[in-house]
Amino acid sequence: MELVRNEAKNAEFEKRARELVAQMTLEEKAFQMMHGAPAIERLGIKAYNWWNEALHGVARAGVATVFPQSIGLAATFDEDFIEEVADAISTEGRAKFNVQQKFDDTDIYKGLTFWSPNINIFRDPRWGRGHETFGEDPFLTSRLGVRFVEGIQGHDENYLKAAACAKHYAVHSGPEDLRHEFDAKVSRQDLYETYLPAFKACVQEAKVEAVMGAYNRTNGEPCCGSKTLLKDILRDEWGFKGHVVSDCWAIKDFHEGHGVTSGPVESVARAVNNGCDLNCGNLFIYVKEAVEKGMIPEERVDEALVHLFTTRMKLGLFDEKGKTPYDDIPYTAVDSEEMQALNLRAAQKCIVLLKNEGGLLPLDQSKIKTIGVIGPNADNRKALVGNYEGTSSRYITISEGIQDYVGDDVRVLVSEGCHLYKDRISDLSQGRDRNSEVKAVCEASDVVVMCLGLDSGLEGEEGDQGNQYASGDKPDLNLPGRQQEILEIAYASGKPVVLVLLSGSALAVNWADEHIPAILQGWYPGAQGGKAIARILFGEENPEGKMPVTFYHTLEELPEFTDYSMKGRTYRYMQQEALYPFGYGLSYTAFAFKDVKASAQTVGKDGVDVTVTLENTGDRKGAQTVQVYVKIEKEGTPNAQLKGLKKTELLSGEEKTVTIHLPAEAFGLFDEEGKLRIEKGSALVYVGGQAPDARSEKLTGQKVAKLALTIE
Repeated sequence: MELVRNEAKNAEFEKRARELVAQMTLEEKAFQMMHGAPAIERLGIKAYNWWNEALHGVARAGVATVFPQSIGLAATFDEDFIEEVADAISTEGRAKFNVQQKFDDTDIYKGLTFWSPNINIFRDPRWGRGHETFGEDPFLTSRLGVRFVEGIQGHDENYLKAAACAKHYAVHSGPEDLRHEFDAKVSRQDLYETYLPAFKACVQEAKVEAVMGAYNRTNGEPCCGSKTLLKDILRDEWGFKGHVVSDCWAIKDFHEGHGVTSGPVESVARAVNNGCDLNCGNLFIYVKEAVEKGMIPEERVDEALVHLFTTRMKLGLFDEKGKTPYDDIPYTAVDSEEMQALNLRAAQKCIVLLKNEGGLLPLDQSKIKTIGVIGPNADNRKALVGNYEGTSSRYITISEGIQDYVGDDVRVLVSEGCHLYKDRISDLSQGRDRNSEVKAVCEASDVVVMCLGLDSGLEGEEGDQGNQYASGDKPDLNLPGRQQEILEIAYASGKPVVLVLLSGSALAVNWADEHIPAILQGWYPGAQGGKAIARILFGEENPEGKMPVTFYHTLEELPEFTDYSMKGRTYRYMQQEALYPFGYGLSYTAFAFKDVKASAQTVGKDGVDVTVTLENTGDRKGAQTVQVYVKIEKEGTPNAQLKGLKKTELLSGEEKTVTIHLPAEAFGLFDEEGKLRIEKGSALVYVGGQAPDARSEKLTGQKVAKLALTIE
C-alpha cells in the first residue's frame, strides 16, 4: 500500500511546533529533550514520556498480545503479514494510550513513541540480542522493517497511529559486554552493502518517524554523536525528517566508556551538535549549561525541539480528542478474540520444519495411546516470549498445548528432564536427577517430544535480569546444561523422537540432525506458542516458516565475534556448508515451480519481472515463499543474494502465477567507496522455495530454477 502523507499538514504541524518552541525558556527546552519530558502548564504542554517498546507487542505496560519474538516473525518470510501484526500492535498501543490519558497516567511505557523495530543485522549467532532482529539478511530485514513501520504508523494522511523507531543506528550487533566502549570498525563497502540498507529503506520508503543511535562507536565516532551517521548519511544523503533519540544512557558512554570527550557537558554538546534530538536518560540536563558556554548554538536546540514537537503533533497530542481517527479505539480492542486468533496464526506461520525423516510428522493421534513430553522448555513460559515482552492474559506452553490438543484420548506424560542450563534441578541432588524419570517416560510412551533450546534468560541484552552468562551473549552454539544428554537418552529408548527447539538464534544441533528423525525450530513463538506447536505436530496446520538466519555446524568456522567485516559471515559470504541454510524450511506438502521466466533477457534501467507458476503437488493445503536470488557473475562478488520474495497459499492441486519485480538496483553491488554500481556483465537469477546452495538442495531434494541474464 503506497504511503501518502499530507505534506501541507506536516508543514502546519512544524509551524505550530516552531511557534510553541519560541515561547520556551532555555531551561524548559533542555527538559523537553529528555525522555521523561515534564509538563509546561503555562504553554498547555502535558507531561510526555517518550520511552515505549513494541518489539513484538506492546511491552512493559500491562496486558497486551504477546506475538512471536521478531526473529520468529521474520521466519514467516511474509511482509504482508508483518504489517498486519504491526497494525495490531499499534491498535493495542492506541487503545491503552487512550485510557492512560483518560486517567492521567503519563508514566514510562505509556506513550505512542514505540522504540521498535530493531533492524540491526544478526551477523553473529553469539549475539544475545539477535532474536530482537529480523535476521541476517539486509534485503529481508529491509522489507520486513518497512512493513512493520507502516503497520505501526498507519496509513492516515494527516496523523500517525503511533511513531515507530528504527534502531540501533548503526553497525551494532555485539558483543554486549563491550557495547559501552566498543568501536565497530567497518569498511564503506560493508557499511552500505550490509549495515545500512534496512535503515535507508525505513527512512525513505516507510518514512519512519524516529531513529535511535547505537551504544558503540562506528569507525571511531560514538553513534549517538556521529557526524557521519547522523548528519552526512541520515539527514543529508537520505533526507530524514523525523527525530533522533539516543540509546538509553548512551551519551554518558562518550566520556565514561569511549573516552572521546572530557565529561558530561562536552558529551552532550557532541551529541546535540551532531544531530541527536532526544536523550533516553537524563544527561541532557546539561544542555542549558552547554548553550550558555557557547558549546551548542541555541538554534540547534530549537531545531531538535521542532523535530520532537512535530512528532507529538503528528500523533494528535495537541489536538482536541476526536480529531485523530484513533482516539476512539476502545480498551476492549486489547487482547480481544481477534488479537488472539492473529497471534495463533503468527505462531503457526513462524515455525520451521527442519527435518522430517520418513514422514514421522504429522503425528497420527489415532495411533498414539501415550505421548511423552520432555525437556526444560516443555513448560517454560520464558521460552515462549523472548525479551522486550508484554504480559499475556494466558500463556500456552508446549506441554499445555499438547495436553489441550489431545484431550482425554491420549495419555500425556511430562518431565522437565533436566535444568535449562545447570547440571541438576535440585541443588541437594547428586546431579542428573531427572534421568531415571526421562527413561521411565520414554519407556511408557509411543512417541516422545523433546522440548529443548534456550530462553531469554540465556540470550538477551547486557544487564537483563537473570541472564546466566552475564553479558547476554552465548559462549557457544551447544545445547546448554544436560540437554544433549537427555536427548541421547530419549533416542536410546528406541521410541520415535521429535525435537522441538525453542531459541532465538542458531544452535549447532549436529548430533540431532544425524540421529533424530523430526526437528522443529519454534523460535520464541509468543503466548500462544504451545497451541501452535501442537497443531503443527498433529497436522492441523502445515509448517511454512523459513530460516531468517544460518544455523552453523560449529563456532570455529566463524570469524572473531568482534570482527565486523562480513567476510565469511552469513549465507551471503560464507564458503562452508551450513547445518541449516538461510531460506530453508520444509512442508508437509510439496510444491513445483514451473514456467520460470524473465520479462527480458537483458536488465535495463527499469529492471526485470520474474514470473513463476507455483503448484501444490501434495495432498494438503500449504504455503510456500517464492524466493528470488541474484548472483553477479564476477570474481570476488558475494554469493547469490535474496532480492525478491512472495508468500503464497495453495490448496492441494492448486496453482498460482507469481510475479516478482527485480529493480535494476537488485543487480548492483557496492564498491569500496560505498557507491552502488550496476555494471555491464551477466547475472544468474535463481527462483525457488530456498536458496541456491548445495546444502539446501540436499535437504529438500529440490533444485531451484536458474535464469541467465545480461546486465546493460
